[in-house]
Amino acid sequence: MLLTRVARTALPTLGLVTLLAVRTGCPRPRRAASEDSRALVLSDQARRYLALQFRAYATEFLGCMIGDARSGVLRVRRIGPADVEPVQSTPTRVIPKQTCEEAGWRGTVGMIHSHPGGERCFYFFPGTQVASSDARSFALQAYSVDAIMCGDSLVWIGRDLMQHRLSLSARPTAATRLMPGNRVHEGSAP
Repeated sequence: MLLTRVARTALPTLGLVTLLAVRTGCPRPRRAASEDSRALVLSDQARRYLALQFRAYATEFLGCMIGDARSGVLRVRRIGPADVEPVQSTPTRVIPKQTCEEAGWRGTVGMIHSHPGGERCFYFFPGTQVASSDARSFALQAYSVDAIMCGDSLVWIGRDLMQHRLSLSARPTAATRLMPGNRVHEGSAP
């Protein structure tokens, strides 16, 4: 019964996300790394950019993570701003005009966006295997990783669909693995 209700809610939502992706030109990169990413390492420049972006806007921002993947480690050298019309960025959503590659960002390995206020920083609803709209959006793109900026940390997911948390206040480290549904906000991180 509960599974039926969840399916009735999830299927129309997935259809709407798919329709929006088709109508708005959801990013479809030409390539993606074939291996799973076990760790995400951000350069100092990428960390500074994220800190500035998060503090500067009350709406979501969207960025292109530029770097490379080797032996399961995704290294982000810099983050380029995605091509977004200001009216397409609200406190709860952001829609790009074109792909990162079309905007001139070569070497894009993933996308990152913010959640102003640090709310709903997860890819699976807490305590479930039910994908959030962020997880569904990631499934529609071909990049290796996707990340959500949440204050002084970020939550990211790779093609293995394991959610990870990375603190931005310390030097680059391997991420903490979180089971689907765990929430980083409000001190519930491991």
